[in-house]
Amino acid sequence: MQQSNTAILEVKGLSMAFGGIQALNQLDLKVHGGEIVALIGPNGAGKTTFFNCVTGIYTPTAGDVLLTPPGQKTTRLNGLKPNVIAKRGMARTFQNIRLFQNMTVLENVMIGRHCRTSSFILGAIFRPPHTRREEQEIVDHSYAILEKVGLADVVNDFSKNLSYGQQRRLEIARALATEPSLLLLDEPAAGMNPQETQELDKLIRRIRDEGHAVLLIEHDMKLVMNLSDRIYVMDYGRRIATGTPQEVSADPAVIKAYLGESDDA
Repeated sequence: MQQSNTAILEVKGLSMAFGGIQALNQLDLKVHGGEIVALIGPNGAGKTTFFNCVTGIYTPTAGDVLLTPPGQKTTRLNGLKPNVIAKRGMARTFQNIRLFQNMTVLENVMIGRHCRTSSFILGAIFRPPHTRREEQEIVDHSYAILEKVGLADVVNDFSKNLSYGQQRRLEIARALATEPSLLLLDEPAAGMNPQETQELDKLIRRIRDEGHAVLLIEHDMKLVMNLSDRIYVMDYGRRIATGTPQEVSADPAVIKAYLGESDDA
């Protein structure tokens, strides 16, 4: 997919303090249409805090989070609730899997579709034709997403009975059900074996090719270097480098953050 010059996500001077701890400090970041962008850094660098600020779980102390889906107006996301942000066109997965364990695979994805439906309580009770059509659309759309992520053969299984890699893909499917312009993935390869990671690589590329920009946090550097168009590197809440995979891997500040000072420094 051809990259766009327009930023879907633009973060300006984002800061987040918890008491006397500065978790994020004046962070700037952009994601354009058609891009896969990685956000990396050592443990404790502030990456998940960044995701939580961008998606409405935290309200940042300072800065702006601006979302501009293709063909739509720019929305300032600061202070908006996560469900509102999802409706605006941004969805995410979590570092720790958050599925409804006693619901089926299909039902988990259907729940993700909720922000795109229009039926309310009365519709659920009286079930007029519009509500029935919408319910069928939700089922059909959810099946299509599960086929895309390779889970069509387990749609009626409880999510708790899936393998770890399948649960990761189900979280991605549920996020895709919201029809995001931008998909945020928090350590999607965590706990996966090499084959599952390879399948994840293909899935993320396919998601990008179908029109979704992707921003991911990931510790698997092979996956990051293979997938990413651009990489942002964080350390102690600050951005210390940005560029292509080749540029970032050769940056002295990045090498220092990951490996520490050399003995003769």
